[in-house]
Amino acid sequence: MPRAVVLLSGGLDSTTTFAVAKGEGFDVFALSVDYGQRHRVELDRAVTIAKTLRAVDHRTVRLDLRAIGGSALTADVAVPKDRSADDMGRGVPVTYVPARNTILLGLALGYAEVVGAFDVFIGANILDYSGYPDCRPEFLEAFERLANLATKAGVEGRGRFRVHAPLLKMTKAEIIREGVRLGVDYAQTLSCYDPDPEGRACGHCDSCQLRRKGFTEAGVADPTVYGESGISPCP
Repeated sequence: MPRAVVLLSGGLDSTTTFAVAKGEGFDVFALSVDYGQRHRVELDRAVTIAKTLRAVDHRTVRLDLRAIGGSALTADVAVPKDRSADDMGRGVPVTYVPARNTILLGLALGYAEVVGAFDVFIGANILDYSGYPDCRPEFLEAFERLANLATKAGVEGRGRFRVHAPLLKMTKAEIIREGVRLGVDYAQTLSCYDPDPEGRACGHCDSCQLRRKGFTEAGVADPTVYGESGISPCP
């Protein structure tokens, strides 16, 4: 079977992407990154998901992006809560982590070279997302070109690297329906940017709102465990 590296955060999108890669016949090598994110509990979920979906291997790379900050996820900056859909659709929010997907894809590319994979999967999405510039197809296409220019395997012609973003143009509801079809247990995933100390979702950040809206529109029961302050209905 061909090999693929899948970036696995422990969230809904990356878990669905893992399932898609498996469904397409790839042996999956999962890669998670502990970059100092405030919602590091997602990494525990990633361990469970990698085992459940039977990754050939699962590794976690550690680097501390708190050293440069610049994001509500890596610095002492409040995570926005209870924003309207209009607000979420405007501009780049403070939860954007500078150059994160460039860094994550770079690590995945290095891992792919090591394990002999030429396919890298990422759960990027341009529809139900929060305005991140490194989720756009232009960025992913540019990174794919870079991958084939900047690697020994690419230069030697041993294969052509491909960056897959199977969820890119799907709504959150469509993503959830596809995951259900593929047998994903979404109770194992965490999407929240600001979970409580027990690892329960806040229910109010952009990611929680998009997730809850997706389950509602998909007609699928939301298995998310919310903290006491996260029980208000999604706008």
